[in-house]
Amino acid sequence: MPALSSRVMPDHQPLLPPSLDTFWSLGSGEALQLLACNERGLSGLSAADRLKTYGSNTLKAATHSSAILLFLSQFKSPVTLLLIGAAGLSMGLGDVTDAVIILTIILISSFLGFWQEKGAAHAVEELLKMVQIRCRILRDGTESEWPVESVVPGDIIVLSAGDMIPGDSLLLDSKELFIDEAAFTGETYPVEKNAGVLAAATPLSKRSNSLLMGAHVISGKARAVVIRTGGKTEFGKISGRLRLKPPETDFEKGIRHFGYMLMEITLVLVIIIFAMNVLLHKPVLDSFLFSLALAVGLTPQLLPAIITVNLAAGARAMAKQKVIVKRLSSIENVGSMNILCSDKTGTITEGKVTLKDALDINGDHSEKTLLYAGLNASLQQGFTNPIDQAICAVYKAPAVSFTVQCEIPYDFIRKRLTVQVQQEGRNVAITKGALKVILDICDRVETEKGAVVPIDGKRATVMEQYRQLSAAGFRVLGIAYKDTSKEKDFTREEEKDMVFLGFVTLFDPPKAHIRETLDKLHSLGVQFKVITGDNALVADSIARQIGVLAPAILTGGQIGQMNDDALMQQAKMTNIFAEVEPNQKERIIACLKKAGNVVGFMGDGVNDAPALHTADVGISVDDAVDVAKEAADIVLLDQDLGVLSEGIMIGRRTFANTMKYVFMATSANFGNMFSMAGASLFLSFLPLLPKQILLTNLLTDFPEMAIATDRVDAVAVDKPHRWDIRFIRRFMLVFGLLSSVFDYLTFGVLLFFMKAGEKVFQTGWFVESVVSATLIVLVVRTRLPFFKSLPGKYLMLATSLIVLAVLALPFSPLAGLFGFVRLPLSFYGWMGLIVAGYIGSAELAKKWFYRKLQKNY
Repeated sequence: MPALSSRVMPDHQPLLPPSLDTFWSLGSGEALQLLACNERGLSGLSAADRLKTYGSNTLKAATHSSAILLFLSQFKSPVTLLLIGAAGLSMGLGDVTDAVIILTIILISSFLGFWQEKGAAHAVEELLKMVQIRCRILRDGTESEWPVESVVPGDIIVLSAGDMIPGDSLLLDSKELFIDEAAFTGETYPVEKNAGVLAAATPLSKRSNSLLMGAHVISGKARAVVIRTGGKTEFGKISGRLRLKPPETDFEKGIRHFGYMLMEITLVLVIIIFAMNVLLHKPVLDSFLFSLALAVGLTPQLLPAIITVNLAAGARAMAKQKVIVKRLSSIENVGSMNILCSDKTGTITEGKVTLKDALDINGDHSEKTLLYAGLNASLQQGFTNPIDQAICAVYKAPAVSFTVQCEIPYDFIRKRLTVQVQQEGRNVAITKGALKVILDICDRVETEKGAVVPIDGKRATVMEQYRQLSAAGFRVLGIAYKDTSKEKDFTREEEKDMVFLGFVTLFDPPKAHIRETLDKLHSLGVQFKVITGDNALVADSIARQIGVLAPAILTGGQIGQMNDDALMQQAKMTNIFAEVEPNQKERIIACLKKAGNVVGFMGDGVNDAPALHTADVGISVDDAVDVAKEAADIVLLDQDLGVLSEGIMIGRRTFANTMKYVFMATSANFGNMFSMAGASLFLSFLPLLPKQILLTNLLTDFPEMAIATDRVDAVAVDKPHRWDIRFIRRFMLVFGLLSSVFDYLTFGVLLFFMKAGEKVFQTGWFVESVVSATLIVLVVRTRLPFFKSLPGKYLMLATSLIVLAVLALPFSPLAGLFGFVRLPLSFYGWMGLIVAGYIGSAELAKKWFYRKLQKNY
């Protein structure tokens, strides 16, 4: 067999043989030969060599590149870049010392941001390894599970419903295989795939013998040989168009609007200050540097790092509760979530389906119904599911063996599964599925005495039995059969004119403590809504068992007759959506979001992916099908709503801690910069030098790095919270102007009582502004009086260290570098009074502010 080419492309991935460029035009034998493999799969040694040659099967950037980009991203702010340029200009004009100090402060600030974000990113990578997507591969002739990243060209993959396609592949064989390729073709419905050979010119949408990375299996099973991986796949080639940025979360939108608000304020302030200083005949370069430094002072430089560290800390805390976060920004959305939608199975019920009985049409036990249900469940090879497992647990194989001839796997369009079996020369097709679907393909019914009669006279009996069983809380499936020809395999077109045999009843009892869990969610301000395919009678029974005495139920049929506006109104008042079609889940979620809610959706099935994508928070479980886990933002290692309620609390604590930094940045920082801008207009010198402003910004930001570990008041997590830019703007004005009042008191003390010159004024105000801005965090971090809500030990330690460092700085060898001088002892007495007055006034203002606006941040 020819060896694979080792020529290297610009992206360092070797070329495959040219004839594989149109692999869909090759027979399976020829493709295997070109790939130097066979249907037993690669050997472990060969697969390891190919992984080294072709690289990991991923579209993500290399870690070292990401680290470099992460560091460079710390300098992406236009204001920071302008400041670096201005410092360079200052250096060129001979002021080397100041320029180096400015650049050093910028570098330290940027490194702190990088260091924190890098550590947070590494922590998240470790967590994500816990919920890796895996696929089944033949290696050394044995089927085993491997991470998708380990797939290489030449691997033989084994596929069934719910599996993601790990690489562009050529089908070797398939059975009733339907693939969702909507991302590539725009085709809404799944496309059928079969092994074969096509013309080289066949367009992508018509390549029925090939599978594309990123698509997923809706139903059926198959084996395929992987041709391309990673960036060489169709998915990789058009990744910019396909891998669209996930929808912006509510939190990300809030951050963006907050950034716009600060940008507007900064731009106006900088232009006015620069123009006024130039008009007052102050040095142009100094005025320019001063204006830019003010802009940096107004900009919360560490906000991206603070957010990332807060989110990573939240992700680690959630992991301890067996909740794995795949997308960091979704943590904040978990806290903001006010509606959670989920199927009932495994969330409000035990998730352990048990067979109650197999019945004839009159509701009496039937061994024949149990036999046929057992054959259908035990001989199917599509995918493992709880219903078939429950049937197999009770079913005992008969002494006479049955041989399976063919299978038509279950899918969500037909809602049934057919197995054709042979026994002593007789061929019979056995179909199991949703009762109404089974009745629709039957024209006869078998009575309790074994007679086969037309169904028309018995349909009412069957439906009445179905209603009684459903009202008792049982899930009811129908069993039908049909004698078939032994000459050929049974096809889906032949699923008609069958004989209805009886019912299979199953039950899944509610979890023991589900009432308490749902009460906890309700107390957190989260409405729980059930979206299920079960009929309304079963849903009503379960609802009553968990304490919902008069559930508002909306069925899939009713939903189908409503427009979006009507559904939006009805959805708000509905407890349970029953008899829901797969494509209706996404519509329900979208309408709830349109009504202004933050919506979470919990799903684990093949048909849940669109709804998981649409929801503000997509939640899945570790044993979900690949496509559901891939679509989810959060994966639960335990399918337990109690665990999720803990995740909601952590999300709210994370949001609360992030908001503390925002409040600090928009109160003390804004106040200081506003005061500085005003002072520069009546002073003959700059109130602070550019390097002193940057040092102020760095030192006031330092304690905030510990904000992720801070304690959070109960009032901040008792209900969902969302970004409110108007509220933040009001907070900034009230507390920023309050800060300025005490800044101007400091100016008065320095100018009128102490007759301070330039150096003493700059040193005195630097010390007062940093101490007050650092201590005010202890006030704005809580809605309660600060002495009733003590900060976390790391925040308290960092705050204390900064206060001590600032008080000591004028007496240290570094004082001269920054233009500071020693201050008279009397100043510290004045400063103590001013800071105490500021903290006391801030407490009073806080009490008035929250009472007036009734906001519980």
